[in-house]
Amino acid sequence: MKETGFIFCPLVVLLLIIPVTCFAQQAGMNIGAVLPLWSILPFAGILLSIALMPLFLPHFWHHHFPKVSAFWALVLAVPFIYFFRGVAVSEIAHIFMIDYIPFIIVLWALFTVSGGIYIKGTLKGTPAVNAVILLAGTFLASLIGTTGASILLIRPILRSNAWRVHKAHTVVFFIFLVSNIGGALTPLGDPPLFLGFLHGVPFFWTMHILPEMIFAGVVLLTLYFIMDSYYYKKEIKTDAPDTVPEPIKIEGLCNFIFLAGILAAVLFSGTIKLGEVDIFGIHQAIENLIRDAALMLMGILSLVFTRQEVRKGNDFNWAPILEVAYLFAGIFMTIIPALAILKAGEQGALAWLIKSVNTPAQYFWAAGSLSSFLDNAPTYLTFFNSALGKFYPGVPEAQAVASLIVEKIPYLAAISAGAVFMGANTYIGNAPNFMVKSIAEEAGVKMPSFFGYMFKYSIPVLVPLFILITFVFF
Repeated sequence: MKETGFIFCPLVVLLLIIPVTCFAQQAGMNIGAVLPLWSILPFAGILLSIALMPLFLPHFWHHHFPKVSAFWALVLAVPFIYFFRGVAVSEIAHIFMIDYIPFIIVLWALFTVSGGIYIKGTLKGTPAVNAVILLAGTFLASLIGTTGASILLIRPILRSNAWRVHKAHTVVFFIFLVSNIGGALTPLGDPPLFLGFLHGVPFFWTMHILPEMIFAGVVLLTLYFIMDSYYYKKEIKTDAPDTVPEPIKIEGLCNFIFLAGILAAVLFSGTIKLGEVDIFGIHQAIENLIRDAALMLMGILSLVFTRQEVRKGNDFNWAPILEVAYLFAGIFMTIIPALAILKAGEQGALAWLIKSVNTPAQYFWAAGSLSSFLDNAPTYLTFFNSALGKFYPGVPEAQAVASLIVEKIPYLAAISAGAVFMGANTYIGNAPNFMVKSIAEEAGVKMPSFFGYMFKYSIPVLVPLFILITFVFF
């Protein structure tokens, strides 16, 4: 039956795309206006696989998730190329060269460099110490990314709380603040904002959501301190570490230079215009190619100049970034029809969605709700293109984005805040969430299950906070 299902799914997509092929010829290959809504089934399939397979088929998923990603990519790519030929090849080449490769390069660079910084020393996991670490991580996330900040600080906070019985809530609030909300201020902070930057949103534009981030951060830190103080009083104080305190020491300091290099490279690509070159028919900005080369160089230099003992201290390995690379290759392939349909605006098959999402509050909750389950990077890109299609249908992307960031600030702010903030609602909402959970479980922390995380923490804590943010800001 499994083999039959694997054969049946591609055939269904084939049959659904066939009827519109002739119309694509007549429409000048404007595929967004003629693709059926069913063409996004592979996109839905891979996202549901990411959400459900780790829960119901964990062993299969652990060993075969690259194959699952490749399967859904082929379900889309084979019929898409067969029926749309040159246009399909161009669309695929464009999304991989303009979006996927730079996206993976920046994540890899941050992951590699941050993994070379080892914070050692004795920290007692008191509510005050934990809150300071969370506060520092919240602001670091916008500088070195939610991935970088999470990898840098999760092990120090786990070591400082190793003696405590009640510590799962600390990891959960770490996910809330460091792995998600803290990354709202720059394109380096969270993958959705970097995708927006790649599509023309200025580097510092995201400072428009600074008030929302500060509001959310203050509320969550206050709640955390109250909760952690309650649990701290229940701890048996004799379990606290009584060894001679070891001074705080940071090893791998050279990596801070490489982090500065990453920031400088991204800023360079967003402020300097050096023209374009044609690579395999895709127009590439020269400054973006220089940026990507610089990011790769920073990662390589980190590997060369960081002692292996430092990375061993961090239990550094390549598994997390490889998982992201495999899964996002499939996501970026299968998202092509959805983006094309949304770019077509009210001429596309998702006209009803574009018409139903009208206010900033609706964009905040629509982008955020999907980001909770479908990974926030492609969700941001989906609603970003939805806004472009709604307000500037048929306008070239560069011109439409230039208008959006000036004329529709509340809309893009709502999309950005929704995608970044609500990625914290579930373990699958943002790439670092599962990484932090896995590292915590390896350290012996009994983390809540997928639904336990939602019903014990995100629904009672985050949902009321987001409702409050809606009334205050949107």
